[in-house]
Amino acid sequence: MQKQWLATVALVALAASAGASADGSSVGVGFDYSSGKYGATTTTDIWSVPFIFGYDTGPWSLKLTVPYINVSGSGNVIPGLGGTENRNPNGRGRNGQSVPTTDTEGSASGLGDVVAAASYALVSNPKTGFGLDLTGKVKFGTADADQGLGSGQNDYTLGVDAYQARGDWTVFGGASYAMLGDSEFLQLDDVFGANLGASYKLNDASSWGAVFDYRQRASDKSQERNELTAFYNHKVGDSTKWQAYVLSGFSDGSPDWGGGLSVKHGF
Repeated sequence: MQKQWLATVALVALAASAGASADGSSVGVGFDYSSGKYGATTTTDIWSVPFIFGYDTGPWSLKLTVPYINVSGSGNVIPGLGGTENRNPNGRGRNGQSVPTTDTEGSASGLGDVVAAASYALVSNPKTGFGLDLTGKVKFGTADADQGLGSGQNDYTLGVDAYQARGDWTVFGGASYAMLGDSEFLQLDDVFGANLGASYKLNDASSWGAVFDYRQRASDKSQERNELTAFYNHKVGDSTKWQAYVLSGFSDGSPDWGGGLSVKHGF
Protein backbone atom coordinates (compact mmCIF):
# COMPACT_ATOMS: atom_id res chain seq x y z
CA MET A 1 0.00 0.00 0.00
CA GLN A 2 2.81 2.45 0.82
CA LYS A 3 4.48 1.82 -2.55
CA GLN A 4 1.20 2.38 -4.42
CA TRP A 5 0.51 5.61 -2.53
CA LEU A 6 3.98 7.02 -3.12
CA ALA A 7 3.91 6.01 -6.79
CA THR A 8 0.53 7.74 -7.19
CA VAL A 9 1.90 10.96 -5.68
CA ALA A 10 4.84 10.89 -8.09
CA LEU A 11 2.60 10.30 -11.10
CA VAL A 12 0.13 13.02 -10.07
CA ALA A 13 3.02 15.48 -9.79
CA LEU A 14 4.17 14.56 -13.28
CA ALA A 15 0.68 14.85 -14.74
CA ALA A 16 0.08 18.25 -13.13
CA SER A 17 3.34 19.59 -14.46
CA ALA A 18 2.84 18.16 -17.93
CA GLY A 19 -0.63 19.69 -18.15
CA ALA A 20 0.60 23.19 -17.36
CA SER A 21 1.33 25.79 -20.02
CA ALA A 22 5.09 26.09 -20.31
CA ASP A 23 6.62 29.52 -19.72
CA GLY A 24 9.97 28.29 -20.98
CA SER A 25 11.42 25.22 -22.61
CA SER A 26 14.86 23.78 -23.20
CA VAL A 27 16.67 21.01 -25.03
CA GLY A 28 20.00 19.49 -24.11
CA VAL A 29 22.44 16.72 -24.86
CA GLY A 30 25.28 15.22 -22.86
CA PHE A 31 27.97 12.58 -22.71
CA ASP A 32 28.69 10.53 -19.59
CA TYR A 33 31.38 7.91 -19.02
CA SER A 34 32.13 5.78 -15.97
CA SER A 35 34.42 2.87 -15.20
CA GLY A 36 34.64 0.54 -12.22
CA LYS A 37 34.89 -3.00 -10.93
CA TYR A 38 31.83 -2.81 -8.64
CA GLY A 39 33.32 -5.48 -6.37
CA ALA A 40 34.17 -7.83 -9.26
CA THR A 41 37.61 -8.77 -10.61
CA THR A 42 37.05 -7.17 -14.02
CA THR A 43 36.25 -3.61 -15.07
CA THR A 44 32.91 -2.51 -16.52
CA ASP A 45 32.76 0.60 -18.71
CA ILE A 46 29.50 2.47 -19.25
CA TRP A 47 28.91 5.46 -21.49
CA SER A 48 25.69 7.21 -22.36
CA VAL A 49 24.41 10.05 -24.54
CA PRO A 50 21.29 11.51 -22.89
CA PHE A 51 18.89 13.78 -24.78
CA ILE A 52 17.07 16.08 -22.37
CA PHE A 53 13.83 18.03 -22.87
CA GLY A 54 12.58 20.51 -20.26
CA TYR A 55 9.55 22.72 -19.59
CA ASP A 56 9.14 25.33 -16.86
CA THR A 57 6.08 27.23 -15.73
CA GLY A 58 5.78 29.15 -12.48
CA PRO A 59 6.88 26.87 -9.61
CA TRP A 60 6.75 23.77 -11.83
CA SER A 61 9.60 22.19 -13.76
CA LEU A 62 9.27 19.14 -16.01
CA LYS A 63 12.14 17.13 -17.52
CA LEU A 64 12.29 14.12 -19.83
CA THR A 65 15.58 12.26 -20.38
CA VAL A 66 16.04 9.79 -23.25
CA PRO A 67 19.50 8.13 -23.20
CA TYR A 68 21.44 5.95 -25.60
CA ILE A 69 23.85 3.75 -23.64
CA ASN A 70 26.67 1.27 -24.11
CA VAL A 71 27.88 -1.21 -21.48
CA SER A 72 30.98 -3.37 -21.72
CA GLY A 73 31.94 -5.74 -18.92
CA SER A 74 30.38 -7.90 -16.22
CA GLY A 75 26.87 -9.23 -16.83
CA ASN A 76 26.14 -8.59 -13.14
CA VAL A 77 26.64 -4.81 -13.49
CA ILE A 78 23.40 -3.01 -14.39
CA PRO A 79 23.40 0.76 -15.19
CA GLY A 80 21.81 2.64 -12.32
CA LEU A 81 22.16 -0.32 -9.94
CA GLY A 82 25.85 -1.16 -10.04
CA GLY A 83 26.96 -4.69 -9.18
CA THR A 84 24.21 -7.12 -8.25
CA GLU A 85 23.14 -10.72 -8.93
CA ASN A 86 21.58 -10.75 -12.40
CA ARG A 87 20.09 -14.20 -12.98
CA ASN A 88 18.73 -13.48 -16.45
CA PRO A 89 19.93 -16.35 -18.69
CA ASN A 90 19.82 -13.95 -21.65
CA GLY A 91 21.93 -11.38 -19.81
CA ARG A 92 24.97 -9.70 -21.30
CA GLY A 93 27.53 -12.32 -22.36
CA ARG A 94 25.32 -15.33 -21.55
CA ASN A 95 23.89 -15.92 -25.03
CA GLY A 96 20.68 -17.56 -23.85
CA GLN A 97 22.42 -20.26 -21.83
CA SER A 98 21.67 -21.12 -18.22
CA VAL A 99 23.06 -18.81 -15.57
CA PRO A 100 26.67 -19.87 -14.91
CA THR A 101 28.25 -20.25 -11.50
CA THR A 102 30.78 -17.58 -12.45
CA ASP A 103 30.16 -14.11 -13.85
CA THR A 104 30.24 -13.50 -17.60
CA GLU A 105 31.32 -10.53 -19.69
CA GLY A 106 29.96 -8.93 -22.82
CA SER A 107 29.05 -5.69 -24.57
CA ALA A 108 25.68 -4.24 -25.49
CA SER A 109 24.22 -0.91 -26.54
CA GLY A 110 20.81 0.60 -27.20
CA LEU A 111 18.05 2.71 -25.68
CA GLY A 112 18.48 3.26 -21.96
CA ASP A 113 15.81 3.88 -19.35
CA VAL A 114 13.63 6.89 -20.16
CA VAL A 115 13.18 9.10 -17.07
CA ALA A 116 10.41 11.67 -16.49
CA ALA A 117 10.69 14.06 -13.54
CA ALA A 118 8.59 16.91 -12.19
CA SER A 119 9.66 19.37 -9.50
CA TYR A 120 7.59 21.90 -7.56
CA ALA A 121 9.20 24.83 -5.77
CA LEU A 122 7.58 24.76 -2.33
CA VAL A 123 9.69 27.72 -1.21
CA SER A 124 11.67 30.20 -3.33
CA ASN A 125 12.66 33.36 -1.43
CA PRO A 126 15.08 35.68 -3.27
CA LYS A 127 15.47 37.89 -0.19
CA THR A 128 16.72 35.15 2.11
CA GLY A 129 18.24 32.98 -0.63
CA PHE A 130 16.39 29.90 0.65
CA GLY A 131 14.60 27.38 -1.55
CA LEU A 132 12.84 24.05 -1.08
CA ASP A 133 11.78 21.74 -3.94
CA LEU A 134 9.68 18.57 -4.08
CA THR A 135 10.36 16.15 -6.94
CA GLY A 136 8.55 13.11 -8.31
CA LYS A 137 10.38 10.90 -10.79
CA VAL A 138 9.47 7.85 -12.84
CA LYS A 139 12.12 5.69 -14.50
CA PHE A 140 10.46 3.66 -17.21
CA GLY A 141 12.00 0.23 -17.83
CA THR A 142 12.69 0.85 -21.52
CA ALA A 143 16.27 -0.49 -21.47
CA ASP A 144 16.72 -4.07 -22.70
CA ALA A 145 16.95 -6.32 -19.62
CA ASP A 146 18.14 -9.26 -21.73
CA GLN A 147 21.19 -7.19 -22.73
CA GLY A 148 21.83 -6.01 -19.16
CA LEU A 149 21.11 -2.39 -20.08
CA GLY A 150 18.57 -2.03 -17.28
CA SER A 151 16.30 -3.90 -14.90
CA GLY A 152 13.38 -3.90 -17.35
CA GLN A 153 11.11 -2.54 -14.60
CA ASN A 154 9.71 0.86 -13.67
CA ASP A 155 11.12 2.71 -10.64
CA TYR A 156 9.39 5.50 -8.69
CA THR A 157 11.21 8.14 -6.65
CA LEU A 158 10.13 10.96 -4.35
CA GLY A 159 12.68 13.51 -3.20
CA VAL A 160 13.04 16.82 -1.40
CA ASP A 161 15.90 19.27 -2.01
CA ALA A 162 16.84 22.47 -0.21
CA TYR A 163 19.36 25.23 -0.87
CA GLN A 164 20.63 28.31 0.92
CA ALA A 165 22.52 31.10 -0.85
CA ARG A 166 24.88 33.45 1.01
CA GLY A 167 26.78 35.88 -1.17
CA ASP A 168 28.66 33.92 -3.83
CA TRP A 169 28.19 30.61 -1.99
CA THR A 170 25.24 28.24 -2.17
CA VAL A 171 24.88 25.19 0.08
CA PHE A 172 22.43 22.51 -0.98
CA GLY A 173 21.27 19.05 0.00
CA GLY A 174 18.44 16.59 -0.30
CA ALA A 175 16.96 13.20 0.45
CA SER A 176 15.03 10.69 -1.65
CA TYR A 177 13.17 7.42 -1.42
CA ALA A 178 13.18 5.14 -4.47
CA MET A 179 10.89 2.17 -5.08
CA LEU A 180 12.80 -0.19 -7.38
CA GLY A 181 10.88 -2.60 -9.56
CA ASP A 182 11.48 -6.34 -9.08
CA SER A 183 11.69 -8.98 -11.79
CA GLU A 184 12.06 -12.77 -11.74
CA PHE A 185 15.80 -12.30 -12.34
CA LEU A 186 16.50 -9.26 -10.13
CA GLN A 187 15.26 -9.04 -6.55
CA LEU A 188 15.62 -5.42 -5.44
CA ASP A 189 14.80 -3.44 -2.30
CA ASP A 190 13.53 0.10 -1.91
CA VAL A 191 16.40 2.48 -1.19
CA PHE A 192 17.01 5.76 0.63
CA GLY A 193 19.39 8.32 -0.86
CA ALA A 194 20.89 11.63 0.23
CA ASN A 195 23.20 14.30 -1.09
CA LEU A 196 25.07 17.33 0.24
CA GLY A 197 27.07 19.91 -1.67
CA ALA A 198 28.09 23.50 -2.25
CA SER A 199 28.80 25.79 -5.20
CA TYR A 200 30.68 29.05 -5.59
CA LYS A 201 29.86 31.79 -8.11
CA LEU A 202 33.04 32.87 -9.89
CA ASN A 203 31.34 35.59 -11.95
CA ASP A 204 28.01 36.26 -13.68
CA ALA A 205 28.64 33.42 -16.16
CA SER A 206 30.56 30.75 -14.24
CA SER A 207 30.42 28.70 -11.05
CA TRP A 208 31.99 25.56 -9.65
CA GLY A 209 31.17 23.18 -6.84
CA ALA A 210 31.06 19.65 -5.48
CA VAL A 211 28.40 17.26 -4.21
CA PHE A 212 28.55 13.99 -2.26
CA ASP A 213 25.90 11.36 -3.03
CA TYR A 214 24.86 8.35 -0.94
CA ARG A 215 22.38 5.58 -1.67
CA GLN A 216 21.54 2.38 0.20
CA ARG A 217 22.36 -0.92 -1.44
CA ALA A 218 19.59 -2.21 -3.66
CA SER A 219 19.85 -5.87 -2.61
CA ASP A 220 21.80 -8.32 -0.49
CA LYS A 221 24.02 -8.92 -3.51
CA SER A 222 24.86 -5.25 -4.12
CA GLN A 223 26.65 -2.48 -2.24
CA GLU A 224 25.77 1.04 -1.14
CA ARG A 225 26.79 3.96 -3.32
CA ASN A 226 29.17 6.68 -2.11
CA GLU A 227 30.57 9.11 -4.67
CA LEU A 228 31.90 12.64 -4.91
CA THR A 229 31.30 14.78 -7.99
CA ALA A 230 33.05 18.06 -8.84
CA PHE A 231 31.42 20.26 -11.47
CA TYR A 232 31.91 23.49 -13.42
CA ASN A 233 29.02 25.47 -14.96
CA HIS A 234 29.30 28.15 -17.62
CA LYS A 235 26.63 30.27 -19.27
CA VAL A 236 26.98 31.45 -22.87
CA GLY A 237 24.71 34.36 -23.68
CA ASP A 238 21.22 34.39 -22.22
CA SER A 239 20.05 30.93 -23.19
CA THR A 240 22.88 28.39 -23.41
CA LYS A 241 24.56 26.63 -20.49
CA TRP A 242 27.11 23.86 -20.32
CA GLN A 243 28.47 21.79 -17.47
CA ALA A 244 31.57 19.61 -17.10
CA TYR A 245 32.01 17.19 -14.22
CA VAL A 246 34.21 14.42 -12.84
CA LEU A 247 33.40 11.90 -10.13
CA SER A 248 35.17 9.47 -7.84
CA GLY A 249 33.56 6.47 -6.15
CA PHE A 250 34.30 5.36 -2.58
CA SER A 251 32.42 2.04 -2.43
CA ASP A 252 31.84 -1.06 -4.55
CA GLY A 253 28.37 0.22 -5.41
CA SER A 254 29.85 3.20 -7.28
CA PRO A 255 32.11 3.43 -10.33
CA ASP A 256 35.79 3.94 -9.58
CA TRP A 257 35.74 7.15 -11.62
CA GLY A 258 33.79 8.94 -14.30
CA GLY A 259 33.05 12.24 -15.97
CA GLY A 260 30.95 13.98 -18.53
CA LEU A 261 29.80 17.08 -20.33
CA SER A 262 26.33 18.45 -21.01
CA VAL A 263 24.92 21.40 -22.95
CA LYS A 264 21.45 22.94 -22.55
CA HIS A 265 19.76 25.59 -24.70
CA GLY A 266 16.63 27.43 -23.58
CA PHE A 267 14.04 29.13 -25.77
